[in-house]
Amino acid sequence: MDSVILRAGARLQAVLLMVFSAYMLLRGHNAPGGGFIGGLIAATGFVVYAIACGTADARRALRFDPGSIAGAGLGIALFAGVVAMFLGDALFTGQWVFVGATESSKGWPVSTVLVFDIGVYLVVLGAVLSMTFALEEAV
Repeated sequence: MDSVILRAGARLQAVLLMVFSAYMLLRGHNAPGGGFIGGLIAATGFVVYAIACGTADARRALRFDPGSIAGAGLGIALFAGVVAMFLGDALFTGQWVFVGATESSKGWPVSTVLVFDIGVYLVVLGAVLSMTFALEEAV
């Protein structure tokens, strides 16, 4: 389909979906959301862009091979689980570090749970885009 309106709308929608997917990823610990749904929303943005502008343009916008993204996400998720073993806890036990902690403030909590969610986000994004791009290129 070759529509200027569709292309312009798809670009805007892809950006909005990426921002919303980051929001869903980061709020997943305290409310519904997380890495899986965030990855699906991000993949939807790229799929909409691929439908409007073509798979080649969507691959260029992604900048990395979807399979590599999924592999990196799997490594990040595994790393998040193994960290606990090095600290003497069971595999995939959540660990927290408080960045910027002082005596008067607790600091900003960063957990291995968030790192695991980021890994899941990348796995889902890479897997869905690998399948979608392969199907679009075959048609």
